[in-house]
Amino acid sequence: MNHFVHEKAICETDRVGPGTRIWAFAHVLPGAEIGRDCNICDGVFIENDVVLGDRVTVKCGVQLWDGVRLGDDVFVGPNATFTNDRFPRSRRYPEAFEKTIIEAGASIGANATLLPGIRIGRGAMVGAGSVVTRSVPSNAIVAGNPARIVGYVGDRRNNKPKLFKPPPDFDAKYVATGVAGVQLHRIPTFKDIRGSLAAGEFSSELPFTPQRYFLVFDVPSSETRGEHAHRHCDQFLVCVHGSVRALVDDGQRREEHLLDSAGIGLFQPAMTWGTQYRYSRDAVLLVFASHGYDPDDYIRSYDQFLEIKLA
Repeated sequence: MNHFVHEKAICETDRVGPGTRIWAFAHVLPGAEIGRDCNICDGVFIENDVVLGDRVTVKCGVQLWDGVRLGDDVFVGPNATFTNDRFPRSRRYPEAFEKTIIEAGASIGANATLLPGIRIGRGAMVGAGSVVTRSVPSNAIVAGNPARIVGYVGDRRNNKPKLFKPPPDFDAKYVATGVAGVQLHRIPTFKDIRGSLAAGEFSSELPFTPQRYFLVFDVPSSETRGEHAHRHCDQFLVCVHGSVRALVDDGQRREEHLLDSAGIGLFQPAMTWGTQYRYSRDAVLLVFASHGYDPDDYIRSYDQFLEIKLA
């Protein structure tokens, strides 16, 4: 046996990877599958239809019920609660239990509760004590009851994304950011006693000639938009009223931009993962697109985006 099982633990499965440690009073049923170098702490119960990837940590007092899938490098804090039946009754079983999927690198805080059938995206973090009722996007930080997005984790070098701020003397046409190809543009703005005017010509002020535009408004502040990349379409974002946070990600670096002025535009080239969140209640986001709508141009899986970018 190339894994460790404490003398006071019960491990009924032989599908356990090398280097995994199963500590006292843990009980693993025969159908479970556990990867290599995992750490299963005291008092953990793992049911049959459960799959754990490699280097997973499950802290004390956690029960992993049928249908739970934990990806590589997942952390589950003490007493986190998983569920697999939305309408449980004693001795009445559904035809199939709902799947709860925790993608690679995600962390579940202590005492968090997860409803069945949801997916926690790659690298996401669930705050301690949260009640998660809906799926969580990749890299999002959620907290509360019900859990809401309160931020995003940063790249591999930082705990949170860098908030990019243009230089104080920003009077050039645009300034490059730390994310590949992403630019912050200054839109000519004119103010007088009659009000304010922001104007530009597509041929000179924008990096492309738009083929489409759309407006995003009346977004509840707890919601997010975006959460995708485009294969070929470039976008130019302007918050013409209120404010919104725009997260941009090139697969290596991740930055956050506060868009709160009609005089500032964010150029987001193709193959950039984009997310917009923390909309103010009065926010109106105007987006110009270089291409017409094409559903096949969208990449909606962050894992797929990384595979393409890092290939």
